[in-house]
Amino acid sequence: MKFTFLKCLLVGILTLGLCSGMTYAAQRQKPDTDKDTGKTVTITGCMEKGNQPGEYSIKGDDGKTYGLTSKNVKLDSHIDHKVTVTGKTMPTDKQKDENPKLDVTNVKMVSPTCQ
Repeated sequence: MKFTFLKCLLVGILTLGLCSGMTYAAQRQKPDTDKDTGKTVTITGCMEKGNQPGEYSIKGDDGKTYGLTSKNVKLDSHIDHKVTVTGKTMPTDKQKDENPKLDVTNVKMVSPTCQ
């Protein structure tokens, strides 16, 4: 009987240790979403309307697409224009967002068309 009790106790301790270790590792492995947050980026491309009100997107000449928002710069008047935007990168949830996000601080029209 003592052997069975000790065996169960040992299995319980090992299980608790493994679960604690996995929980600790999961908490330490945060998504790599903040490494570029706050960097100033300038992109030239075609501005398009986003899926949500107040959201826009731009596909740069390098083919990379960014989500755009701004509280200070009026973006809606530049839909379907080729523009250069400058903004700060924002944190994203890589599981939900496919594209990096920018908080636009400046927009300059390059052309009234995207061609």
